[in-house]
Amino acid sequence: MTNGPVPPQPLPVVARAPGKCIVFGEHAVVHGAPELAFALDLHTQVAVRPGASFSLNADPRAAEEHPYFRTALALRWSGGGPLEVRSTSRIPRGAGLGSSAAFCAALVAALGAAQGGVERSAIAQASYDVEKGAQGVGSPGDTTTVVAGGFVTVNGPGDTALWTIRGSERDWEVRRVVDPGWTWVVCHSGIPRATGDAVRSVTQRLRSPDGPALLADFARVATEGIHAVRASDRAGVAAAMHRNQELLRTVGVSHPRIEALLDAAAPEAEGAKLTGAGAGGSVVVLPKPGQETDLVRRLARAGGLPFVVVPAVEGVQLVSEPVP
Repeated sequence: MTNGPVPPQPLPVVARAPGKCIVFGEHAVVHGAPELAFALDLHTQVAVRPGASFSLNADPRAAEEHPYFRTALALRWSGGGPLEVRSTSRIPRGAGLGSSAAFCAALVAALGAAQGGVERSAIAQASYDVEKGAQGVGSPGDTTTVVAGGFVTVNGPGDTALWTIRGSERDWEVRRVVDPGWTWVVCHSGIPRATGDAVRSVTQRLRSPDGPALLADFARVATEGIHAVRASDRAGVAAAMHRNQELLRTVGVSHPRIEALLDAAAPEAEGAKLTGAGAGGSVVVLPKPGQETDLVRRLARAGGLPFVVVPAVEGVQLVSEPVP
């Protein structure tokens, strides 16, 4: 597992970053509660080379109109001349699986390499700054996970301290958690969602009279779930996933398509919940051992796009050759 700096490399530079899957604590992490996530073995790749003008996937308007590209250039490219950037991805867009976080991290890493190298903690901070600048709201959980790889907690218990992400209203402590070695299934509902809109909706819900109690429930369930992962306690993880989903329903970010996928998964699942911002997006399932194939069939018949995944050991990194 790589936690070292991204080394200097002259242009052209190619970097790739994994997606992410939140197991516990989405939305509540924005307000300082714990979160557990792991990096997905689905990747986004970004290739950067000198260009006649700034462009993203041959679109010269992107430097002004693409929020993540525009923000990354403003924050992380200091007068080195125009760039031609190409991005390819296996991560479904708008699926709650970290497509924007992976793009931000890969682009920040590539720009950092081209400007003399960059520490991994600085990539994590800058990737969060770029994503927050583009979305207007959010936490560093997504970006820090794709930078670190493996399992990480944000403001939760863990095994090794990685770094601190600074925000305008609070800081987040990031720690490594040992991977219990399980196979997971994620499934896109086909319903795109806007992270910023969902985060703002939940923030408003948590300002209601029962908001503090709900946030405390989110924090308690996430902490219990993190301890269960660290103990390789599948039953404990499954129970915490179900309780977390109940809380996400309460704050209004589930969706009929999400519920249909959870119902379809139930016979082959130990635990299941939505993952990410919700209001569409994806579910994450801890399958009953040996039932991954049947689970995938059930989810596909229910209209989802399922993936059997394991945590990606490596976070964002440079690659010498383009990866399919």
